[in-house]
Amino acid sequence: MDKLLVLTVVAEVLLISVIMVIMGRRRFSAARNKEISLGAFRTMDLAGANEGVITASRNFDNQFQMPMLFMFGVLFVLHFQLADLVFVLLGALYMALRLLHSIVHITSNHVRRRFNLFLISCVVLWAFWVRFILMLLV
Repeated sequence: MDKLLVLTVVAEVLLISVIMVIMGRRRFSAARNKEISLGAFRTMDLAGANEGVITASRNFDNQFQMPMLFMFGVLFVLHFQLADLVFVLLGALYMALRLLHSIVHITSNHVRRRFNLFLISCVVLWAFWVRFILMLLV
């Protein structure tokens, strides 16, 4: 079970990598086409950038917020040797929801759909942590 749980973190690392490439391509394209000045990246003031640059940048930033709680949760579950099928399924579901959230964010950016995916992923993450805490205390 440990390896399967680690694969959910590998999936997050791959997602971060793909989003980083998308973000980089969009930024370079916008700068090359003079849609945004290079100085804007000095302070990350992307107010004048196109929506594609902004959404990719925001999505990349998002990967270092709630997903970090997921990664730490996985590390703790592994450390205390609590990995089981339920944690693997919660991890896989969390990552599937994060992937869908990212796809919506960097494509259609449909706010309600994106928020619903985010909210459901948070509930799954909370379930992961509550289960971990309960198993630790019992």
